[in-house]
Amino acid sequence: MGETPIVPVIGNNDVKDVGAARYASYFHLPENGAHALAGTQTNYSFNYGFLHIAVLNTEMCIKQQTKWLEADLAGADCEWKIVAMHRPIYGGNITKKLIEWSRIIDKYKVDLVLQGHNHVYSRSYPVKGGKVTGDGSDMVRHHEGAIYVVVNASGPKFNALKEDQFYHKLHFQNNKQMYAGISISGKTLKYEAYDVNGQLLDQFTIQH
Repeated sequence: MGETPIVPVIGNNDVKDVGAARYASYFHLPENGAHALAGTQTNYSFNYGFLHIAVLNTEMCIKQQTKWLEADLAGADCEWKIVAMHRPIYGGNITKKLIEWSRIIDKYKVDLVLQGHNHVYSRSYPVKGGKVTGDGSDMVRHHEGAIYVVVNASGPKFNALKEDQFYHKLHFQNNKQMYAGISISGKTLKYEAYDVNGQLLDQFTIQH
């Protein structure tokens, strides 16, 4: 673990009763997030090659991070953009207090939004302006819309599957721990999701 880069995303269980200080003490992260979260290292961004990653804190200071996200993505000149957060905008249900973030995600052509919290597997169609875009295939082209994913859980808890929503391309509960691999080469991003046994359960490609 000491040789593996970790990009942590804070969630509700990390701040319960104790705030963010203890969580932040485990990591050395960029201190470039929203001013209201200064010192907590729970909201930050960085470039990794030609990929820009913005990490958001869904548990506090939503309005301050809205302004920060606008400025952060406006200044990002990378070919690819990924946003990571805990509570999903489009997951099991729409998180209404985060809808303004989705408008900024649309405006600055974010490719992929990584989410958690729901403990099910969920992958959206391309979504823009609160509507499904694209042709419904597993190839997203020319910034048709952002893809929102929740990669089930890595621990022992699995939530019951809720009803499918209009944005769901794939939505299931297999009661197995899952993980996803993302690779980028030039103008192609490839996403693959596996269960703990290594079985490929979902894949799609984003093409610029």
